[in-house]
Amino acid sequence: MERTWKPTTAGILTIVAGVFNLIAGITLACVGTDCLGPLTGFTVAGVMWFGVIGTPLIIIGIVAIVGGIFALRRRVWGLALAGAICALFPPPIIALGLLSIIFLALSKEEFA
Repeated sequence: MERTWKPTTAGILTIVAGVFNLIAGITLACVGTDCLGPLTGFTVAGVMWFGVIGTPLIIIGIVAIVGGIFALRRRVWGLALAGAICALFPPPIIALGLLSIIFLALSKEEFA
């Protein structure tokens, strides 16, 4: 089987989206739990629910990064596809997830 560029591109796009999700999730979780309060000397009232949004973003980001790594290695197509699906969230990076899913679907035969 010939190795094409599609799984590599899908893996890179998925990892980029996963890193974005991970950074956004950590940022929201820090604001929601007020982890910067002791350093800055003030608390942010009314945004404690940001932690509830940040935790799923962290999990989605980790799954996307792991899926991207499996896409780069051309192993476990299902996990690579799950990572690409997780790259669809949140909406600002939806294009990366869509391209990842398309490239992975077109290159399914290359996976072991």
